[in-house]
Amino acid sequence: MYEVIFLIILAFVWISFATIQDLKKREVANWLNFSLIIFALGFRFFYCLFSQGAGGFSFFYQGLIGLGIFFILGNLLYYLRSFAGGDAKLMIALGAVLPFSESFYVNLKFFILFFFIFLVVGAVYGLIVSLFIGLKNFKKLKKEFLRRFREDRKKVFLVMVLGLILMGLGFFENLLFGFGALIFVLPYFYVYAKSVDESCMIKKIKSSKLTEGDWLVRNLKIGKKLIKAKWDGLSKEEIKLIKKKYKEIEIKQGIPFVPVFFFSFLIFVLIYFLNLDFLNYFL
Repeated sequence: MYEVIFLIILAFVWISFATIQDLKKREVANWLNFSLIIFALGFRFFYCLFSQGAGGFSFFYQGLIGLGIFFILGNLLYYLRSFAGGDAKLMIALGAVLPFSESFYVNLKFFILFFFIFLVVGAVYGLIVSLFIGLKNFKKLKKEFLRRFREDRKKVFLVMVLGLILMGLGFFENLLFGFGALIFVLPYFYVYAKSVDESCMIKKIKSSKLTEGDWLVRNLKIGKKLIKAKWDGLSKEEIKLIKKKYKEIEIKQGIPFVPVFFFSFLIFVLIYFLNLDFLNYFL
């Protein structure tokens, strides 16, 4: 049990530093994520080396398996453009922490539970933060929302009609009514989210303050070289070129997402300590 407590404390310290860094700089340093992996796996290895338990090195192997599973998960979320690079690396690092058991089946339950909590917390957090940002920039948001709604009105109405049909079928099957209601309001949330992204998350900064990974609002052409506004963000070489030509540049800022990791891990740990039987009920 002490080994699990150590891993939890280790993760909380690292996630706390990552959260502060994300809120201040909108980025998480690679050394922070990589060092969490090294410390977590290093602890697992030496714990198994000096432990008298019958499990041998299974506690260490489970850490490697967790790291592998979360490596796939983190990269999947990154290439689906749900995560920025720092978020993906932090998710991967947690894969070395979350296997608390020497049983793969039990650890698999931990992984599923944590990811479920993460999705719920992420959705609630994203909604609250976007509402706050939207209210703060209400005039710009309203203009962008109406513009996007007019442009996408055919798609919006088509999805809404589908939602109404499913709600109608809900008289025969209750589950369809709830699903239809969700489909009905989904276009509004989508248009709202895109409107917030385009109207409230764009910021003009001095080119001297650009950092690796910053997102351009639009493509830039410097001489014969085209610097694209890509998901990976700016490279160090591209920043050097921009600094030579531009004093100021527009970038797109994302919502700091690392706090979701902090609250998700906190809820996960509370469930783990307060009611372990919940895992069996959940799955």
